[in-house]
Amino acid sequence: MRLSKQTINQRNLMKAHKINFLLVLTFLLAAACGPQQKKERTQNEEIVEAKANEPGYDTNDPSTILAAIKHAHGGWNDLWAKKDVEFTYNYHYTDDGRADISTERYIFASEASYGHYTRHEINVMPGVEGVVQQFFDGERTKMWLDGKEVTDPKALAAADFLRQANYFWFVIPYKLNDPGTIATYDGQETHNGKTYDKVTVTYDPSVTGKEQNDIYVLYVNPETKLIDRFYFSLPFMGVNEPVIIADYEYTDLDGQKLATKRSYYMPSEQGYSEAPNLVQTMADIKFNNGFTLKNLSAR
Repeated sequence: MRLSKQTINQRNLMKAHKINFLLVLTFLLAAACGPQQKKERTQNEEIVEAKANEPGYDTNDPSTILAAIKHAHGGWNDLWAKKDVEFTYNYHYTDDGRADISTERYIFASEASYGHYTRHEINVMPGVEGVVQQFFDGERTKMWLDGKEVTDPKALAAADFLRQANYFWFVIPYKLNDPGTIATYDGQETHNGKTYDKVTVTYDPSVTGKEQNDIYVLYVNPETKLIDRFYFSLPFMGVNEPVIIADYEYTDLDGQKLATKRSYYMPSEQGYSEAPNLVQTMADIKFNNGFTLKNLSAR
């Protein structure tokens, strides 16, 4: 890949952060998502809300593009009606093979989140043997190692963040138009033979409470209305320009377009490598499992 002018301006910064970036990418991705407002909507409100027809798609009004993205993914109402989800999540580095592998479970109404880790070499108690479980009930997180409750404050804080982060990224197509979003249309660009509409998204500081907000440059396929790739910044680490790349590949499951493969590339002094630095995959996805707060963390 050719090194962009944007990347050249950031290469020294990225070089300095290269090691730390890969070690904490999961947490930073979650931190980089603008206003993460919990949806305080009841199931009844979601069901009675009329199912929208396909929305307009007007490059003169980028908010319509964000609305079209939500619709193309299957719609929040459809996801809500599925009640919950379970899947196998594989988060791994491509250079050394380290991975976090978990069974993930979420309840959409409460945003409860559960992870059962059979392999945890990156972000979840690396270097510690045993099965790790994390459970966020919508208010509080608990954690177990081989069935014994973990009380270490740092481990619990990391688990709390990760439980909410993983859920957030599963439903992110439906978060793009949350209050505080500022979107602009930046024309078209061709990548891998496809012409994309580019939409830059950032957030209103008066809503987020942050002086410097995250920036996303979305590459929206005007035919499918899906985001095939995006560039993003990480102000939390001093990366103030959107120079990190995410490529998404989708699977259609029961009417929901799910990003079942996510590949991340970060720039170096030589540009972007052909192979991704980090890959996340989802498999064995099942909706409507009958989960409740009582049985979500059942073995």
